[in-house]
Amino acid sequence: MSLSPFHLAIPVYDLAAARDFYGRVFGLPEGRSSSAWVDFDFYGHQLVIHEHPKTPSQEHAHTNPVDGHDVPVPHFGIVLPWNEWEALAERLREFGTKFVIEPYIRFQGQVGEQATMFLLDPCGNALEFKAFKDIGQLFAK
Repeated sequence: MSLSPFHLAIPVYDLAAARDFYGRVFGLPEGRSSSAWVDFDFYGHQLVIHEHPKTPSQEHAHTNPVDGHDVPVPHFGIVLPWNEWEALAERLREFGTKFVIEPYIRFQGQVGEQATMFLLDPCGNALEFKAFKDIGQLFAK
């Protein structure tokens, strides 16, 4: 399966803090930028942070219950290979990241077994990072 890169632009009310978070903490390569926005290579996709006043979802995150956890909505992220997910979880721990939902394994030993973690960027945007034991089960029921 060949995927086309997506483009996602998100609001950040503190451009410097968000730039540091995505660049230094995640280690994402920076692309073009201006005084009001910054492009990042988000695992081969284009993530753009745009300076913008705080949004209602950044102010008070809505959640939905999933497997006994309060999952923040909206959120975005990426599905990584298992070993890259483990390395990212460790990197985030080393940076002292406060997780909304700590890294854990869902559906262990079942169809769709996956690793997941949720966190917020410095501006309250929610991110989820996943990995599947078998990527062929990404859309399994």
